[in-house]
Amino acid sequence: HVVDGRPVGMGATQASAGILAPYIETQADNPLFDLAVRSLGLYDDFAARVTSESGLAVAYRRTGTLDVATDESAVRELRARAEFLTRRGVGAELLDGAAARLEEPQLADDIVGGLVIGAHGVVAASALTSATAAAAIGKGAQFLERSRVTRIAREDGNITVDTDRGTLRAGAVVLAAGSWSGSIDADSLVPRMPMTPVRGQLLHLSWNGPRLRRIVWSPCCYLVPWDDGTVLVGATVEHAGFEERTTVAGVRQLMEAACAVTPNALTAGFGGARVGLRPGTADGLPIIGASSIVPNVMYATGHYRNGVLLSPITATLVADAMLEKDERYRSMGCII
Repeated sequence: HVVDGRPVGMGATQASAGILAPYIETQADNPLFDLAVRSLGLYDDFAARVTSESGLAVAYRRTGTLDVATDESAVRELRARAEFLTRRGVGAELLDGAAARLEEPQLADDIVGGLVIGAHGVVAASALTSATAAAAIGKGAQFLERSRVTRIAREDGNITVDTDRGTLRAGAVVLAAGSWSGSIDADSLVPRMPMTPVRGQLLHLSWNGPRLRRIVWSPCCYLVPWDDGTVLVGATVEHAGFEERTTVAGVRQLMEAACAVTPNALTAGFGGARVGLRPGTADGLPIIGASSIVPNVMYATGHYRNGVLLSPITATLVADAMLEKDERYRSMGCII
């Protein structure tokens, strides 16, 4: 059973651009780096399996990213990253400003450098979520949408989950409630998770003129082009508590940042704005693994900006840990 207070994919995922870029999003000295790289390595098979088992199309491509710099300090950072990636055997091409504009003609004149990383990609996050849900249903999963979990408790060695539509019982529970993971009454079964919601706003533009060739990443925003001529621009980072709404300030910030990268954004049509609350943790790392109090309660939360990127590795780690820990999980079922 999967219990979700909203329709599937309507949490933070609805405001995700689906960027798969661990060599930009995480630093080499961060413990998250290797985990994110491993997850990217799983994505080809993951996307193919989800598409095959769901029968639904999921837009997914590995066309790379162009990370741009507007001053020499940023160029030095790109050069250091290129050298590091080259040592690891990852293709990375450092460009000067003129070469960057040849690679992406829509760039502004003040771009002085860029770094192309061909391994990066993008996936349609909402479509991926819907297809994953459909594939799960095909395997026997049941979804309880628009249902709120009120309490998790232990009873006769099993776990009970009270919802506003009744009580469920299973051999295991996965706590994957995003920004709300710390607010569920878990009856002292798990330590209270100090989760911080971080608001992110994302713009949807209808592009005019020549299309961007690949994801363009700058210090202030990213632009993600799609084959239908639309471009996603994101994303704000706002500590606004659980206030989940778009704002004029957020839209203005992203539009100004996009126009600074590519002036052609000024001619784009405005298709709307989306908002989501990313689950942040104190150390910026996701929480994946068993409760120290009750091992058959598992965490899969706190992914902050990298939930879509980390989805294959998170699913693999959690499922493997549960199935290896106790054979009862196979017969007693699981609640997520």
